[in-house]
Amino acid sequence: MPKRKQAAIVGIHEYPLRVAPGRSAMQIKIESIRRALEDAGLGLQDVDAIYDANEGEGGGGLGLAAYLGIHPSIIDTTTTGGSSYEFHASHALRDIAAGRAQVAVLSYGSNAASGRRAIGTGGATGGNSPNWQNNMEEPYGMTLIAGYAMVAHRHMHQYGTTSADLARISVATRAHAMRNPEAVQAMTDLAFEGVREITVEDVIESRILADPLHLLECCMVSDGGGAVVIASKDVAKDTRKKPVWIVGTGEATKYRENGGDITTSAAAQSGPPAFGMAGVKPEDIDVAMIYDSFTITVATILEDLGFCKKGEVKDYLRDNSLRFDAKRGPALNTDGGGLSSNHPGMRGIFLLIEAARQLRGESTSQRKRAKLAVAHGNGGQLGGNHAAATVILARD
Repeated sequence: MPKRKQAAIVGIHEYPLRVAPGRSAMQIKIESIRRALEDAGLGLQDVDAIYDANEGEGGGGLGLAAYLGIHPSIIDTTTTGGSSYEFHASHALRDIAAGRAQVAVLSYGSNAASGRRAIGTGGATGGNSPNWQNNMEEPYGMTLIAGYAMVAHRHMHQYGTTSADLARISVATRAHAMRNPEAVQAMTDLAFEGVREITVEDVIESRILADPLHLLECCMVSDGGGAVVIASKDVAKDTRKKPVWIVGTGEATKYRENGGDITTSAAAQSGPPAFGMAGVKPEDIDVAMIYDSFTITVATILEDLGFCKKGEVKDYLRDNSLRFDAKRGPALNTDGGGLSSNHPGMRGIFLLIEAARQLRGESTSQRKRAKLAVAHGNGGQLGGNHAAATVILARD
């Protein structure tokens, strides 16, 4: 079981709407912070640390502190895309354990859907003019989704993985989404075709967006946001809800290298220290909240975190349904994930929120007797420059 308990998630809030016209990213962010603090039984006056990914219109930690009217002793603006919030949770644990802070807030707000931002079809490198990062890709029309498709192709070629194997990830997360009223509303508001549980055949018969990735293997683009409150052991003993302890963390980066394996993600580096720090193994995990920008993202991360050996995810997915009510294996993305619940551009904070819900016993797809969860964020370009952070969470 986990070795130490120094900091815990004590408050959470997920903004309920996935299409929120007329609401700014900052409004979503601020409402989420206030509600998460209320969930914890704390107030703005208690916050002494802000962790912010510089997304949206927040103005970073400095602008956010001014907007909230607080004077934190710590401002951390680490930005690593979708994995930013797992990095933030790791840093909050570090700072609280060192006695530098007592109450930390992580927050996110985005109106990507209302703003009609083309996330997956944008440039993979994010640049419009030649520079050292994109000069061999941007001129030829490389998009973000194309980069993930290359990883999927390589995995299929190297290990014999099929589209039907990857489709099982979409099937599991959609089953969870259909139990989550907010996810059902999201799919309805975003005009999904067929708001229902899906089959492997449904996935592989949906249209190709970037060969071999099908429509139902790709995350939605939504509005949304949320906040997480992390507190010290002394504060956590008096909060409104039972604490969810951060017991292990790991951080890593990966980038293109000559001879490098694009099917191996940075999770292979971030996972071992997180599990080692927690004193647990992948087979001990009850709930796996894994960044699901695309099915191939989940597949490679399941391997790299040690749920199965490299190249064997096809067999793992055939033997494990990943459903909340399965008799074995972890439950995957029980809120519906980025594939069927929300993905406003940077989904990492929702992994922490749903993992905390599960360990509190509050999920709409509740895993019975859930004691341990992993939240793993992936930010950047799988197969290229990206960052990963792994967070192990435990209940009392």
